Amino acid sequence: MNKIFKIVSTILILFSMIGCSQEPKTTKITASDILGNPEYLAISYGGFRENTRDVVPSVEQIKEDMKILATMNVKILRTYNVHLDEVSNLLKAISELKKEDPTFEMYVMLGAWIDCKNSWTELEPDHNLESERNAVEIARAVELTKKYADIIKVIAVGNEAMIRWATSYYVQPNVILKWVNHLQEIKKKGELPADLWITSSDDFASWGGGDTSYRTKDLEQLIKAVDYVSMHTYPMHNSYYNPEFWVVPNTENNFTDTEKVDAAMLRALEFAKNQYQEVSSYVKSIDSTKTIHIGESGWTTISDGHYGEKSSRAADEYKAGTYYKLMREWTNKEKISLFYFEAFDEQWKDAKNPVGSENHFGLINLKGEAKFAIWEMVDAGAFDGLTRDGMQITKTYNGDKNALMQDVFTPPLASEKDVSPK
Repeated sequence: MNKIFKIVSTILILFSMIGCSQEPKTTKITASDILGNPEYLAISYGGFRENTRDVVPSVEQIKEDMKILATMNVKILRTYNVHLDEVSNLLKAISELKKEDPTFEMYVMLGAWIDCKNSWTELEPDHNLESERNAVEIARAVELTKKYADIIKVIAVGNEAMIRWATSYYVQPNVILKWVNHLQEIKKKGELPADLWITSSDDFASWGGGDTSYRTKDLEQLIKAVDYVSMHTYPMHNSYYNPEFWVVPNTENNFTDTEKVDAAMLRALEFAKNQYQEVSSYVKSIDSTKTIHIGESGWTTISDGHYGEKSSRAADEYKAGTYYKLMREWTNKEKISLFYFEAFDEQWKDAKNPVGSENHFGLINLKGEAKFAIWEMVDAGAFDGLTRDGMQITKTYNGDKNALMQDVFTPPLASEKDVSPK
C-alpha cells in the first residue's frame, strides 16, 4: 500500500510541476531586465495602414500586429506620439492580449513628442523656445504610464528633437533636460514606478558623437539625468549625405556585383559601430555608469530619390535584409538593444509619393508580405495561422531571390563620386 501511495504521490508531484511550468511569469519585468537582453528584441512600431494618420488602426488590427511581432520574438516596442489614439489603442490591445493569454509579453518605450515654438506652422520656428503643447504631451505620457505601468517600461522625451537638421521643430537640450528632470522628480515622489526608465531618443550627433558643437553643459547635465542614452544611427541616409564609406573603392572593382554589395553592407555595419562608439566614448567621459542603446536604425527598401537607382543606389530588399541581419547579430552579441526601424510599412509618411523612401522601412509591407530580411521565418512556418487585415503573411517576390536581385544595384564607384572610403 505504501508503495502504491508513493507512486501516486510521485505522479501528482510531476503533474503539479508540469502545471507550474505553464504558469505565467510572476517576477516583475523592468527596463533593466529588458534593455540589452537579446531575448527581448526591440522594434519601432506604427500600425497606420492608410496614407493619413486620421485613420487610426483599431484595437483588433493592432492585436494582429502584436501576434505577428511576438512570433518574431519582439517583446518591446517604441512609439512616438502619445496624443494620438493609436498609442492608447496599442496599450489597450496589449492589455487585452495579456488577459487572454497570461504568458503573452509585450512592453513599450513610450515616446513623448517635443517641439519648438511655432513648429509645423506658417510662422518661423523659434528653436530657443518650446511649444506650449510639450506640457500636454508629457502629461499624457504620465497619465498612460500610471494606467499601464505593467506595459510601459520607458518614457522617451522627444524624438530627434535636438538635432539641428530637424529644422521644423528642434529644441535646445535644456528643454529636453527640463522634462527629463520633471519625470525623474515625480518618479521620486512615487507618482510613477520607481523602476521606470527615462531617456531621450536622438541622433548620434545630438549625444556628442562627432560634432563637438553639441557638447554643451546642458547636454552633460542631460546625460547625467537620463537612465540610459538612446541614440540613432543611419548608414543608409549617409549613403547619400556622407558617401565616403559607401562607394565602391578601386580595390573592389574586380568584385562581382553581389560581392560589391556585400562589402558595402559590411562597411555600413562598421559605420554604425563607429557612431555608437563615438557616442559611448563621450557619454562615458561624462558618466561612466551610463549605458547606450540604439533607439533607431533601419534601411528602406524602395526609393525614387536620394537612395534610388539614380543616386546612392542603397534602397532594395537585399541590402535592407543584409543590414537587418548584421545589426541584429552585432547588437545581440554586445547586449545592445536595437529598436529596429520599423516593423511595418506606413504610407502616411510620404503620402504624396508612394515610392518615397520613408514609406518603405518596414520588415512587412502593406500587402502582408514579409520582406527578404525575414523570409526564413516564413519558410519556418512562424506566421502560420496569423493574418494582417485578412492577408496571410507571405514572401515578397513570391520568394524568388533571383527576381529580387534584379532590383539590386551596386553602390556607385569611387570614380563616379570622386570620393574614397575612409
